[in-house]
Amino acid sequence: MNEQTPSLKQSPWPHRLAVALALVTLPLIGVGGLVTTYDAGMAVPDWPGTFGYNLFLYPLSTWWSGPWDLFVEHGHRLLGALAGILTIGLVIAVWFGDSRRWMRDASLAALGLVIFQGGLGGLRVLFDQRMLALVHGCTGPLFFALAVCLVEMTSRNWRQAKVAPSTPAGRRFARNAGLAACLAYLQLTVGALLRHIPLDAPPQVFRAALLFHLVFAAVLTVLIAMLAIAAFRGPAGHTSLRLPAICLSLLVIAQVSLGLTTYVMKYSWPAWMDQFGFAASYVVQERSFSQALIVTGHVVCGSMILATVTMLSLRATRIFAARTTSELGSNLTLMRVAA
Repeated sequence: MNEQTPSLKQSPWPHRLAVALALVTLPLIGVGGLVTTYDAGMAVPDWPGTFGYNLFLYPLSTWWSGPWDLFVEHGHRLLGALAGILTIGLVIAVWFGDSRRWMRDASLAALGLVIFQGGLGGLRVLFDQRMLALVHGCTGPLFFALAVCLVEMTSRNWRQAKVAPSTPAGRRFARNAGLAACLAYLQLTVGALLRHIPLDAPPQVFRAALLFHLVFAAVLTVLIAMLAIAAFRGPAGHTSLRLPAICLSLLVIAQVSLGLTTYVMKYSWPAWMDQFGFAASYVVQERSFSQALIVTGHVVCGSMILATVTMLSLRATRIFAARTTSELGSNLTLMRVAA
């Protein structure tokens, strides 16, 4: 990925808007998780308006003090609209403040994805289709990962990155990080399927989805552990890879804990634990606040893992991009000029 040497100083606004977009998208995913948890997707039956009102003109008192389902659904729509506005602003800022042609393409990709995601959300309401809700739930984390990558690509660290000569260990690290990102998204997709399985589906569908979810989780945990070790030790170790590797490891630990707690709070303890009093007397409280908090936290943490490992893959590819010593020198010269 070659950088274009700018003739003017780069504007800080693309990075600022990318950060704002990422900060808005994460709670957007969380509120979307609450919509699914409380089955509030049809709390507002029309789209793009809200009970006949313009989305932004719906009475605040009615929304704020109305039913909980209405609060989370309309709040989700408002956050989605804000994400769309920020994406449009980011595209404008990139086109006027960033000379890199590929960065403009990346901003347009973000705009296309946010339009697609908004359209999915609207169609889910208009047709009341559970499958559209599933696709909508899988696209949101993908957009968040792209937003985090935009933060990375517009940052000063990206322009001033200390690239290293390409080595087998470096290329292997970048490939494994990319594989982990793909596996994280696949794992997230299976998790979304678990949350959107139709009520009339046979039990075998749920068991198969749960099995794949657990298997993918185990493989992903091992792969991320290997990446964390490689970021600190061996030829692929690089200072700029260590912080995201630490964050990724902590997120995985939190996600495993949230996943186990989610299973217990939604489906109770496994049958073989009935010999213990606390397990035998446990009663699932469907749609309780504690259950919604844990389940939604599991969804948000999964999106953060996907975004972090994608950013790690992008950063590793950037660092180990130079294939020869001469190319390394050329890239360093270009980055000094860009800085």
